[in-house]
Amino acid sequence: MTRRPPPWLAALLVTLLVAGCGQPAAPPQAWHGGRIFLATGNTTGVYYQLGGGYADVISRHLPGYEARAEPTGASVENVTRLASGDMEIAFSLADTAADAVTGQGAFVGQPQPVRALARVYSNYTHVIVRADAKVKDFAGLRGKRVSTGSPKSGTDIIAGRLLTAAGMDPDRDVDRFTLSLPETVKRMRAGTLDAMFFSGGLPTPGIADLLSSAPGTFTLLPIADLIEPLNARYGSVYTTAELPKDAYRTLAGTPTVTVSNMILVSADMPDELAYDLTRLLFAYQGDLIGVHPEAGNFTRQSASSTDPIPLHPGAARFYQGG
Repeated sequence: MTRRPPPWLAALLVTLLVAGCGQPAAPPQAWHGGRIFLATGNTTGVYYQLGGGYADVISRHLPGYEARAEPTGASVENVTRLASGDMEIAFSLADTAADAVTGQGAFVGQPQPVRALARVYSNYTHVIVRADAKVKDFAGLRGKRVSTGSPKSGTDIIAGRLLTAAGMDPDRDVDRFTLSLPETVKRMRAGTLDAMFFSGGLPTPGIADLLSSAPGTFTLLPIADLIEPLNARYGSVYTTAELPKDAYRTLAGTPTVTVSNMILVSADMPDELAYDLTRLLFAYQGDLIGVHPEAGNFTRQSASSTDPIPLHPGAARFYQGG
């Protein structure tokens, strides 16, 4: 006759049997409920186009997450909303992002807890004047009606810095308007503005529409000669390049000031999510190029060079091949 097992062994077997029949462990909860909002910019700018493409890539290829691009006033607003938790990803100009992490400029005394996923393409500063305003050079903007871009945008910041570098007070020496790109274009056409600033990739749809709608009515001003006073005052985040004539089918290229763009996230984003978001930028870069050609203007090497904005640890692991 077989021996009956002792009570303690029977209890152990029952416990193991119950555990084995239990449900598998639930997968980790998606961060922020699986909703990812991307802070972009004006609806006729490159940020909005690329943001929409990136959101589509995330929604299709990152299980458990759904992403959506949101139009905004761009860089400063984007950083503020990212730091507050209202957005999960934000596009920003490098100068604004640098101010954010160091607590300077629009963020004086209040460093923002943001990190970079990637440095992407460069923005070209467009300074456009109406031909009938008779503005021959940058100094000729004095006393003119000028849109410096949406409030709390990177365009508004760089416009103010360029005017200052040229020896002008942005709020006294020009008649300053802070308007979105669509509203700026509308007023430039109507002749109620003499000049405008916009910092964007090439081509920026709203700018292309303005320049192609009335050939000879508008002119791009060269501003590369302002780079020395600009960098002397604000640091070396600015560079120069020629805005090529084929970008908007102008008669000649235009020497201008450039600044790189960053894709930012909050410092508290989980490392694995930051890794996956960075990975998607490269795994589906071809899809993004189909949305806008500027998506082809970054590599793994260039994208990881985000100084002085720290890389998120998850993004750093991707670039290190982890």
